[in-house]
Amino acid sequence: MFKINQVLSLGFVIMLIALSPVIFSVDVLANEDNDYKNLEVLTDVLSLVRGSYVEEVDMDTLIYGAIRGMLDTLDPHSSFLTPEMYEAMQAETHGEFGGLGIEITVREGELIIVSPIEDTPAYAAGIKAGDTIIKIDGKATRDMEIMEAVRMMRGSKGEAITITVSRDGVVDPQDFTIVRDIIQIQSVKSDFLKDSYGYVRVLQFQDRTGNDLKDHLLALHQNYGEKLQGVILDLRNNPGGLLDQAVAVSNLFLKEGLIVYTEGRDSEVQMSFSAQEDGTEPDYPLIVLINGGSASAAEIVAGALQDHGRAIILGTQSFGKGSVQTIIPLDDMSGLRLTTSRYFTPLGRSIQVRGIRPDIIVPSLTTAHLDGTNMSIREQDLENHFQPTLENEVDMPRTQPEEEIEEKSGLSKDSLDNQLLRAIDHLKGINIINKNRSVS
Repeated sequence: MFKINQVLSLGFVIMLIALSPVIFSVDVLANEDNDYKNLEVLTDVLSLVRGSYVEEVDMDTLIYGAIRGMLDTLDPHSSFLTPEMYEAMQAETHGEFGGLGIEITVREGELIIVSPIEDTPAYAAGIKAGDTIIKIDGKATRDMEIMEAVRMMRGSKGEAITITVSRDGVVDPQDFTIVRDIIQIQSVKSDFLKDSYGYVRVLQFQDRTGNDLKDHLLALHQNYGEKLQGVILDLRNNPGGLLDQAVAVSNLFLKEGLIVYTEGRDSEVQMSFSAQEDGTEPDYPLIVLINGGSASAAEIVAGALQDHGRAIILGTQSFGKGSVQTIIPLDDMSGLRLTTSRYFTPLGRSIQVRGIRPDIIVPSLTTAHLDGTNMSIREQDLENHFQPTLENEVDMPRTQPEEEIEEKSGLSKDSLDNQLLRAIDHLKGINIINKNRSVS
């Protein structure tokens, strides 16, 4: 949720990113001779390019290029942000940005659409998950840096852009002319289901997600009163977001105990977060939906609720991004997004590469734009990804093989959302069992 260099959102820094406001010290090893020699090579190359290259090159271009090259040797979630990108990223954490509304990645030099974001110009235009963008306003995208593609597709509201895409099953490339708009992503949505069940969906973890979710849950309680029989928390295709908001969401459903902890080389990034009883939701049945598009902060929530036995996790295996990125501002208003630690579930599970395995595996039969698993993109497919830490690993039991469940599901390919239907069925089953126990 294939060989990939990076995965980003054209509006939100995705999948994959769990941010934390960490200040840390840089251990400079310049006292060693080898390091001095390597630095000399770098300055020699810089001097040669500036003095002898066929055309004059701006110093900022060279320095930024050197930084990008340095970070390209690290994991796929570390990157350099130009001043423009850094400013845009700060706005995106508030859930608003100018652009098309698509999430993109790079696979073997090709620009791939992971998913169009609902209720955006790209979604309305008919852009689909799995489309390959081969041109942006006539410029070929083959081997284009993902940040350059992001820059080209962002813009002011009302400006049109033409992207040319190739699509499986369609012979000729298709041109889509899309008018940019201010993309306002609503972090939380909710709905009232039959039989006094509630449905809440967290699309991304933004700076108000915890409070927004609390408001939506309050609305469910007010609608049903004391009759709220259970809640479905939908984290499918949630690319992650802010670490503190993942903690806040988990805290709503847990009275006590560890939620998540992080480990890194610097002591400043070694943190742990625990639940507080104040404000905790009632102990009603809870089912969490996940799929291959559930990443990072979404996996923190699913992992914490699973480890504490507070919720049943249903769906397909999550993305598997178990690392934390720290955003570090630089003096020239640019920024560094650097992977500084790994995070672990309360039972010590590293989500890196492995992801969260559902308690009940239910493959999706929905259309591609609703199901990130159709893309088969996961952390293990990212170029330069690091391996999970297996020390003190606690493995979670698996129910049935996916193939067996798919055969026994009895649901037709025309089902609008079989995972949601299965979740409702399980909520009903839990309540029937609880009712029978209370009677006996």
